[in-house]
Amino acid sequence: MKSYTHKIKEEFKIIAIFVGIIWLVFAFDLFLPLEKLGLIPRSLQGLIGIVSMTFLHGNLAHLMGNTIPLITLLALLAGSRADSKIIVVMIVLLGGGLLWMFGSGQSIHIGASLLIFGLASFLMVSGFIEKRTVPLLISLFVAFTYGGTLLMGMLPWQQGVSWDGHLFGAIAGAVVAYGLVIRS
Repeated sequence: MKSYTHKIKEEFKIIAIFVGIIWLVFAFDLFLPLEKLGLIPRSLQGLIGIVSMTFLHGNLAHLMGNTIPLITLLALLAGSRADSKIIVVMIVLLGGGLLWMFGSGQSIHIGASLLIFGLASFLMVSGFIEKRTVPLLISLFVAFTYGGTLLMGMLPWQQGVSWDGHLFGAIAGAVVAYGLVIRS
């Protein structure tokens, strides 16, 4: 049986760099108007936001609120059989694409929440589909830890929250999990 401990140690460097870049972009955003590079649904200008929105945050509380769940979920993903870099790219592109096509209004969507909701959904769905002990335990841990936040975050009553970004991130995570687990 393959040990994933070594993989987690290797990928933790990548996770630290990824999260570090998000914090660095936030620091630059204090001096440059980077938030305008967020995702704007059905706007050519907003297409870049499919990729850039994960790195952009409105304020320090927003960034801090996304940092711990992002690190936690990326670390859990690193310990799985999945290629975590591919999973992240697929969730960002699929979820961002769905948000760009079907998102509400012309507001700018920013933040790592789409990816966070996608990772949580991926881990839960893949764990239940695989029916192996460790992924199932991870799935239950994610459901217990983030389940309420997932459900509440996808409801459209929160002012200034990209509920549809959360929803499309969760959909993307489930679709990616289903597609990859079924293929393997």
